[in-house]
Amino acid sequence: MTSQKPIRIGIIGAGNIGNVHMEVLKQVKEAEVTAVTDVYLPLAEQRAKEHGIARVYEDAHKLIADSELDAVVVAVSNEWHAPLAVEALEAGKHVMLEKPMAINLESAKQIVEAERKAGKVLMIPHQLRWEALSLLIKQQVEKGALGNIYHAKASWVRRKGIPGWGTWFTQMDKSGGGPLIDLGVHMLDLSLYLMGNAKPISVYGATYAEFGPRRKGIGTWGTPNWTGKYDVEDLATAMIKLDNGATLSLDVSWAALVDTDNEPCVQLLGSEGGAMIRGGKGKLFAELFDQPADINLSVPDNDEGSRVRMAKHFISCIQNGTQPLTSVMTGYTNNLILDAIYRSSRTGNEVKLDWDI
Repeated sequence: MTSQKPIRIGIIGAGNIGNVHMEVLKQVKEAEVTAVTDVYLPLAEQRAKEHGIARVYEDAHKLIADSELDAVVVAVSNEWHAPLAVEALEAGKHVMLEKPMAINLESAKQIVEAERKAGKVLMIPHQLRWEALSLLIKQQVEKGALGNIYHAKASWVRRKGIPGWGTWFTQMDKSGGGPLIDLGVHMLDLSLYLMGNAKPISVYGATYAEFGPRRKGIGTWGTPNWTGKYDVEDLATAMIKLDNGATLSLDVSWAALVDTDNEPCVQLLGSEGGAMIRGGKGKLFAELFDQPADINLSVPDNDEGSRVRMAKHFISCIQNGTQPLTSVMTGYTNNLILDAIYRSSRTGNEVKLDWDI
């Protein structure tokens, strides 16, 4: 460990997600949130009082320029992820960058290039990887208990969950997409991680907008702006092929006429065993003595939580100069797949992934 001093962090974005980061970082003794900013300054000032944060900046540029900060958390709307992450890296800051890493593939490439030049830690906080059940299943995968994982199914299907109709959430030029980039990015990341991080090589996908344009399927998250617009999908489906011969199927939606909301779910199909995470429950599947055998997994009573584990990992990577588990290239992988799904939907063809970067 190169330093015992707390890592001083500035939070860009004082909304719901930014506030979560503030709450979590207070539980990490090696971290200290010392600055905050938001486009709505009164909210930043409110958060500073709530969390005892010393400095409030009127804009992100002034916060990034603070020479006393070691790192920043970028927790703003998708369109600003790349510009702010690149600016922070160029200013010599480590970065925790909310998902999706970028609004599109071109912006994702800019972040990768900036990270390589800066030599700083950039981490994408995909908290599903850090859930206790995910870690338990990952342990079994690494032990070989599932054998050859040849297929996985990932889904997160909401029946009535379009967020903030007419706001940046539902505008392609501000969000980069609908449920695919909002929910799908989580499911892709977790699935590829549990499958062993094989390299995606091709994608076939389709997207649909059957409800949002008609102002149906509206959820409770966010405040609608009825003078805005809806030009993103409300359902996406895809099949991803990996370089080891395995496949991954994905289904995500904000709105769909199904029986009930489908909680986030990943199913792994292996030659020796299977696994599933769904709605905070986990299970392993096997066949013993020619009979089905199921093993229920449980979260330890003293579990500190995924976001605390994730924040501690970020701080440790900064202190030790190591790459985070959810590195810039995991974010790029997700953007590469998302871009291919949207392209496949437009053309009706399979898209081969180009890894030249």
